[in-house]
Amino acid sequence: MMARSHHPGAAGPERTAHWRLTLASVLMALPLALLAFNAQASDEPAASEAASEKAASEAEWPQGHYPLPEEGDIVGETSTVIAEKSDTLLDIGREHGIGYEEMRRANPDVNVWYPGEGTELVIPSRFILPPGPREGVVVNVAEMRIYFFPKPKDGETPHVETYPVSVGRMDWKTPLGTTSITQMIKNPAWYPPQSIIKEHAEDGRGNLPSVVPAGPDNPLGSRKMRLNIPGYLIHGTNRPDGIGMRVTHGCIRMLPEDVEALFEKVDVGTKVRLINEPFKLGWSEGTLYVQAYPYLDEEDGTTVERITNALSQVDEAVEGLDYPVDYARLRDVVEVPGGLPVALEYTTPPEHERQRKTLYDRLELIAAETSVDVQAAQALLEQS
Repeated sequence: MMARSHHPGAAGPERTAHWRLTLASVLMALPLALLAFNAQASDEPAASEAASEKAASEAEWPQGHYPLPEEGDIVGETSTVIAEKSDTLLDIGREHGIGYEEMRRANPDVNVWYPGEGTELVIPSRFILPPGPREGVVVNVAEMRIYFFPKPKDGETPHVETYPVSVGRMDWKTPLGTTSITQMIKNPAWYPPQSIIKEHAEDGRGNLPSVVPAGPDNPLGSRKMRLNIPGYLIHGTNRPDGIGMRVTHGCIRMLPEDVEALFEKVDVGTKVRLINEPFKLGWSEGTLYVQAYPYLDEEDGTTVERITNALSQVDEAVEGLDYPVDYARLRDVVEVPGGLPVALEYTTPPEHERQRKTLYDRLELIAAETSVDVQAAQALLEQS
């Protein structure tokens, strides 16, 4: 691993697409054993008095509500809980406002249905805020999470509320773009469209009625907010275990308690941005973090293309700064996205843990095992 710093007024050649593609190829060639790191340990720098005060302050807010940072892009804190005998990962996730996939990625070695009494579980409740204006409702479909930025009242601290959601599955994608809420209904009836009636019949699930009244059998739950995109809604559910999965016909589905809370705070006309950002960058106390999620579709690019895109975004984030980026860690996060914010600042390992001092030395270690042109890669790296 090596650190690469930017300086104000740096020339253009170092930032070419060719450089990024070459570096991405070099990183792809590095064995994972050389890049291994503890993602959870790298989640946060050493605790400081300021961080402790911040955590204590946020503990006073309702679950999923966070004051917006005066500087920076990160809210919340990662925490842990101890499972009891009767717990499932879904139960614990719902209790802490975390969806299925978020809990599964944060606890990859834990059985979803029986974590086991005494098992320590990670609660991934630290979030890099989505890019763009911090206003209205923002749905990041890649993250399967909704962010609501209420307009502060006089004297009120600006804050964000965030909730897990379900989004459209592969064949019923949730649309992207900017829209607004056009209708709000409590205890709605459901009028299934012909496409869903046909799907139910073809799957052997029987014939759907033309209308499903409000009640426990209604898949819209107790609240419905219609979007200014024909056929698409933000709504509740009668199957809360599916929250945090790609299981809908394109609508945004929320937990019953979450949709009821949001319903009381938005109005017809509230702006809604639907984005697909599997790779988020954000700053906190001078440290750059990345938070990555799996791409929704395989056609969204090869691994090398994804690493190249990540390099481009990181380059832009540290433009003009003397900031040491850990590119090997970046590669690992892109290849195996765990959904936790990971610090990208390069730190020199202790002397006894060092195998080689530079990326050049590591490239030489693997030169005999790969087809990478090490000298050409070094030349490009030296240009930076």
